Amino acid sequence: MDIYIKLKKKASLSGVEHVCIKDVAEVVATADVAQKLEAARLLDPDTRANGRYLVSAADVVKLVKKAYPDASVSNLGEQDTLVEYSTTHTHEPAWIRWGKIITISSVLFVGSATAIMSFHNDAEIPKVFRSVFEMIFGYASDNPTLIEASYSVGLAAGIIIFFNHALGRKITDDPTPIEVQMSLYDNEVSDTLIDILERQKEGRHGGS
Repeated sequence: MDIYIKLKKKASLSGVEHVCIKDVAEVVATADVAQKLEAARLLDPDTRANGRYLVSAADVVKLVKKAYPDASVSNLGEQDTLVEYSTTHTHEPAWIRWGKIITISSVLFVGSATAIMSFHNDAEIPKVFRSVFEMIFGYASDNPTLIEASYSVGLAAGIIIFFNHALGRKITDDPTPIEVQMSLYDNEVSDTLIDILERQKEGRHGGS
């Protein structure tokens, strides 16, 4: 009998007494075998506090082989799964969530505006625009011109297109640069936590 498991990179659980195979992996086998294995208990988290736990493919394979010694077990997913356990699943009040959004948006807006203005000041953009206007139309103008207006509209359009987001909606189905960076950051954090938990696990085994 062939049994396939696919471990997740990370599993977030809350308010459960036991971590089962179904919480950290997908099991591919006959219906009765898959149902039995998915309910198999891997570990018992400390329900009194939040914590992080490491589940390796070897742990799952051992549990599967214990139930079905003659089965051939193959792992199609990750080698380790980071289990993040929280005692309860809490929802933030709307005013806290909106407060965070407004605060972060304000900081980002002020920081971006300051960076753009600093760049314009260092590159002497107004002087460049006046020179271009004089070169094209043959006379100088100290007032805002069509060049400045076009540049402002183009700058805003470029930012919207780059971040693939406008008025709360995506322009295309592609992930935004922020989503890509957040995914990379999340993967790096998970890898680091897995390494830390592995070293702690090896240290406990070495000291025992």
